Amino acid sequence: MGGGFPVDLVLFGLVAAFLVLRLMSILGKRTGFERPVEPSMAAPLRPAPARDQGPVIDATAQKVGWTLPDPASPIGQTLAAMARVDRSFDPQRFLDGAEAAFRIIVAAYAAGDRDRLKGLLAPETYGAFESAITGRESAREHQQTEIRSVQMVAIEHADLSGTVATIVVRFVSDQVNQTLAEDGSVVAGTDAVTEITDVWSFERDLATSDPAWRLVAARSA
Repeated sequence: MGGGFPVDLVLFGLVAAFLVLRLMSILGKRTGFERPVEPSMAAPLRPAPARDQGPVIDATAQKVGWTLPDPASPIGQTLAAMARVDRSFDPQRFLDGAEAAFRIIVAAYAAGDRDRLKGLLAPETYGAFESAITGRESAREHQQTEIRSVQMVAIEHADLSGTVATIVVRFVSDQVNQTLAEDGSVVAGTDAVTEITDVWSFERDLATSDPAWRLVAARSA
């Protein structure tokens, strides 16, 4: 769930200390709104891109509850300013790529796919994820995560400092998350479908030729 966004998006990283403490809640916090497990399959991931092209993410994901700011709002005006710096930037395409990247990162963390995560995360963030995966492996535990649906993807904040752009995105998704011990017993999580809200921040220098956005912060809401 390496490369960059051909469409304007590759992720950034969590502040390391915060992520180590909060990683489990970020990727699977229960909000109190749970549903019985449904027989439907988890939403499929896009095929992995060629390694030599960088972390490119397909931005053709089906739109569910995508929300763009009013162009006249402060956030909308900031997004317009980003487009003036980089004419290839488009907010809708950014959200498409963000949703695809969200699925890839959540799945890669659960699978312990270090190679995929390294291409999608900022160095500090990757270090935090890698540390959490190593801890899970040392405890002989494994993560089971299924994203059943993504109900909403919305831009909550945007900032442009010089040519460095930061966009904060809220994801609301239905997931099944469990951490299992070596014997199969449940260490954390539930087999019920749970609505989870995540707020992730993405960053990119729009003046560079690198199209990659990287995850620089994340929290559960």
